[in-house]
Amino acid sequence: MEQAEFRLSEVSVVMLGVSDLSRALGFYCGKLGLNLQREFPGIAFLDGGRVALCLSEPAAKMRGPLAGCGEIGFSVTDVKAAYRCLEAKGVTFTHSPRGLTSTHWIANFDDPDGNHLSISGRE
Repeated sequence: MEQAEFRLSEVSVVMLGVSDLSRALGFYCGKLGLNLQREFPGIAFLDGGRVALCLSEPAAKMRGPLAGCGEIGFSVTDVKAAYRCLEAKGVTFTHSPRGLTSTHWIANFDDPDGNHLSISGRE
């Protein structure tokens, strides 16, 4: 492969630094419903569809407090219904469902470490 032809074309893993892996797994698996793919000491990979979500204690220790510098969005078919379900599981939203366009809605929340998350899709 020539250098001029090379390009990155697919994201396979998104890594978030977490201070307490057990607490993070309780949130992402217990409240959000993501499935654990595999776990190693201090690191866990969750099924995020085409992209794996990696929760990492070493990343949090190495990088320091970076919460809030990005956001992970989850696609849902019904934002208001997903909002009600997640709220019933104890997820605290920073912004309730609102329209971005006439057909696309979004609601925002944070994980226990302050990482920004959102759900988006139809109303």
